[in-house]
Amino acid sequence: MASVANKRRFCLVLVKPSHYDDDGYVIQWMRASMPSNTLSALYGLATDCAARHALGSDIELDIHALDETNTRIRADDLARLIARAGAGMVMLVGVQSNQFPRALDIARPLRARGIAVCIGGFHVSGVISMLGGVDADLDRAKAMGVSLFAGEAEGRLDDVLRDALRGSLALIYNFIDDLPSIAGEPVPFLPADRALRTAGMAAFDAGRGCPYQCSFCTIINVQGRKSRRRSLDDIEQILRINYAQRLKSIFITDDNFARNKDWEAILDRIIYLRESENLCFTFAIQVDTLCYRLPNFIEKCRRAGVRRAFIGLENINPDNLMAAKKRQNKITEYRQMLLDWKTAGIITYVGYILGFPNDTLESILRDIDVLKGELPVDLVEFFCLTPLPGSEDHVKVKEAGGPLDPDMNHYDNYHITTTHPRMSREEWELAYRLAWQRYYTFDHIETVLRRLMAAGGRPGKAAFLLTWFKGSVDLENIHPLEGGFFRLKFRRDRRPIFPIEPAWRFYPRYFSESAVKLVRWIALYMRIRGIYKAIQRNPDRFQYRDIAISPVVETELETHEMFRTEAAQAYVSQQRRLEKHRHGATV
Repeated sequence: MASVANKRRFCLVLVKPSHYDDDGYVIQWMRASMPSNTLSALYGLATDCAARHALGSDIELDIHALDETNTRIRADDLARLIARAGAGMVMLVGVQSNQFPRALDIARPLRARGIAVCIGGFHVSGVISMLGGVDADLDRAKAMGVSLFAGEAEGRLDDVLRDALRGSLALIYNFIDDLPSIAGEPVPFLPADRALRTAGMAAFDAGRGCPYQCSFCTIINVQGRKSRRRSLDDIEQILRINYAQRLKSIFITDDNFARNKDWEAILDRIIYLRESENLCFTFAIQVDTLCYRLPNFIEKCRRAGVRRAFIGLENINPDNLMAAKKRQNKITEYRQMLLDWKTAGIITYVGYILGFPNDTLESILRDIDVLKGELPVDLVEFFCLTPLPGSEDHVKVKEAGGPLDPDMNHYDNYHITTTHPRMSREEWELAYRLAWQRYYTFDHIETVLRRLMAAGGRPGKAAFLLTWFKGSVDLENIHPLEGGFFRLKFRRDRRPIFPIEPAWRFYPRYFSESAVKLVRWIALYMRIRGIYKAIQRNPDRFQYRDIAISPVVETELETHEMFRTEAAQAYVSQQRRLEKHRHGATV
């Protein structure tokens, strides 16, 4: 054994990049809203490497995990960390398409100093999986001497670190066709001081892979269609690690937790920890529209401490769902599904995509009115249909010679990156803006809060979330999933295609904008909180009931071939019977 004095050190810096806003500044917050599972997974794997002395018994592995959404990243700082250790590398992890330009800008000055850099994540994996690696940004990375990693790092990180130590990193590590088992692998976690920068929320994936074929999705082409799962003991270990750090709010990042074959055993284990050992975690999960059919699923989610469920609703137009191969979504079941979640007191988010081929500005606004008036959903996240590299949609557009925005920074699901057959670019952009405004009116916010209170939910928490969603778009001009608390901007952290602003212009504007936005945020929250308090004072003004289906939607359901089934006809007949007996306040 080498003595401590004789041991060498190798510094591994893990960085989850952010991306640039429309003015070229990094989207960054004093405290961000969404944790990164990839950063947690790589930190867990690296910690295991350090414990096993994977680089040799004479080498200590120093690990730093940084999320740029809540931490300023400067090449000089990273270079100093590595210089103090004497050797090291920077891994840019979980890099999505919209974050790839920023990742290259972080890598460039590091490579100029001779520091080893590796980039992995969905963009690299998606391009290699679906496009054979042909991509202008990947070419730029390779020209700088940046190593690229496709696939998943379980069982492979040791080799990459050893190659970096020897100064012999491969140009590409391609494991996209060799997806590992994740059962029994080192578990994802972050130190508490890093997790607290992301709303005190931890993240982990209980499983990977999805069996569906949605054409806009990259997950099926990157993580595969076969379910791979962590063991129950793995998941208990994750929870205990976080609980020991007083991190009790957890985001299970599986794209569809209900498709994990061990969902019931996982929930039973969590219920045991909550009810027998009083480890009171709360969870946010992502599920599909069909999970409510699974016996005991929603009830066990409630007992396990699930407080929020993100549901891939995607659209309410049957033709759009068919075109996107989202055949598993049954519009006739949306209402009952949402009511079941609401009965359990769980706040529902739904993702809603704008820009399917059959959409027009008018149809989108009509559909949002239907969504508001007829489905008891709480929060809606609007996205623009985006042909992400790694998706079937991207391949189709590329093969057809259609236009694709060459700037990956725009592939964030709320910028327009291609053309639409029935809307101009201006109409599509307007539809996106109006969608948020049309759904998040103060009248509808009151409806959402009253529904929650009448169903025994948590309207106080919902009031905060409604403020976050409405304010992110109205005040920050950012999608809520990229939001956070108090926007940070640094004058020199600007995209190279933009000029660095002089200090006399930048700082007065930044401070004045920050002050104005803070006042507006407070005013918005107080207004929504006032609505909530008024409901508390007069809860009987609202009578919660099932919500009528409109004649227009009823006709569409009856005539569309997707719903010419006995179950669908029975559903419509039931709605007609209910309509004859409706009374009380309207929703």
